[in-house]
Amino acid sequence: MAPAATETPVTPVSPSERIEGPIDAFLTGLCKFPPLPNLKTILVTGGAGFIGSWVTRHLVRQYAETYNVICLDKMDVVASLNNILDLFTCTNFRFLHCDLNDQHTVLFALQSYSVDCVLHFAASSHVQNSFNDPFTFTQNNVLGTQSLLEAVRSYGKIQRFIHVSTDEVYGETNGQVAMENSTPMRPTNPYSASKAAAEMYAMAYQKSFGLPIIIVRSNNVYGPGQYPEKIIPRFAGLMLKGQNLTLQGNGDNARRFLYGADAADAFDTILHKGEIGEIYNVDSSYEVSNRKVAAMMLALFGHDPVKDFGNMITWLPDRPFNDNDYAVDGNKLQALGWKQRINFDSGLEMTVDWYKKNMATWWHCQFAEDGK
Repeated sequence: MAPAATETPVTPVSPSERIEGPIDAFLTGLCKFPPLPNLKTILVTGGAGFIGSWVTRHLVRQYAETYNVICLDKMDVVASLNNILDLFTCTNFRFLHCDLNDQHTVLFALQSYSVDCVLHFAASSHVQNSFNDPFTFTQNNVLGTQSLLEAVRSYGKIQRFIHVSTDEVYGETNGQVAMENSTPMRPTNPYSASKAAAEMYAMAYQKSFGLPIIIVRSNNVYGPGQYPEKIIPRFAGLMLKGQNLTLQGNGDNARRFLYGADAADAFDTILHKGEIGEIYNVDSSYEVSNRKVAAMMLALFGHDPVKDFGNMITWLPDRPFNDNDYAVDGNKLQALGWKQRINFDSGLEMTVDWYKKNMATWWHCQFAEDGK
């Protein structure tokens, strides 16, 4: 699937275009590294989902003349072809509609496209749904991951396998900072348990079969293109419909937020500079409570976040267990040269602007009622 000789190079997005330009433009990160000599074709699972599409767009555009990128996605409700629609004209991009549990088709894809590297984003990730239907999370996140690992093992030619996990495998950190190699995994909900189990399989396949595994645990990613089940796009959807925002419990649970472009840069850095067998946290400096996010969203939609807060919030019962915070240590990744660039105020404003323009048509679906 080598790019055609007549392919027009794609110009990397400049900082001014990415931050100050039209918000409905497809955005990427800024990183660009010398290409790895043993990589030509990268398979991104879940590449039409939220974080996966940010990384897919980034790789296709930043490495237009060096890497071929295969996006594999089963296209469940949270995915959207709109996330990657602009890439279909790029000669270094291909899309495959496939479920990871279809191991034979996954293996066929690896062989057919001579894949060298896998970035594994595909997962069910909505915590609230994991309480209602935990088995689906096991099926997608655990069995789907093992199916992919088996296909990769049978194929035998993968040079790097980036397994995308979550900060939630640590459980709530209670003011402490989780370290990659010393903080134990203590998942507290079915979603995080499924991701911890998937990690264990990835680690086992590295030890047992020599697969070149790198594991990534990221704080919460937000930005344009996120399905409206998570807290920020869910709040945007409720505001656009003229409805109250909903908060669970007392709203004091806090999350650390990372803009999509910074996440794309983090995964690019780990792809090119990360070491096989290592675990990397992707941390954010911006810890914000759900209550604070609600107030900021009210302000961005023209309401007074103090005077209107009481009348525009509907309080819901808390989850059976709702972690207070997830603080992770990101020094190992920062030592590779990555740094967070987008502050939460700016990122949230850009995100809200995007949803005002695109919410009604992007997924062609009803907005979710609960979010992380």
